[in-house]
Amino acid sequence: MIDNYIPLAIILGFATIFALVMTRVNEWFGPKKSTEEKQTTYESGMEPVRTAHERFSVKFFLVAMLFIIFDIEVVFMYPWAVNFRQLGLLGFIEMFVFLFILMIGYYYIWKKGALKWD
Repeated sequence: MIDNYIPLAIILGFATIFALVMTRVNEWFGPKKSTEEKQTTYESGMEPVRTAHERFSVKFFLVAMLFIIFDIEVVFMYPWAVNFRQLGLLGFIEMFVFLFILMIGYYYIWKKGALKWD
């Protein structure tokens, strides 16, 4: 019984060793000369105005979650569109109901002001 797991253990061992070696290759073989130019700010060449540890607005996360929800809508609609002819009228009605419920939710968040970025 344990003989069945030996190949798995060998593969996991090789994967672990490979991952550890690859994370250290840059330190071992890469350049080690640090200059003042390399230590400066990289993003767009501008000095940061605030700290990187400031709090984000809840509105930011709300918009991100809404984007994910409406993005998942496409995941459900794509297989429906591919099999549209085979689903017939019942498939069309089911997708219409799905989109109707989704539009009710969209209308609700629009009226609540969740999409306004102030």
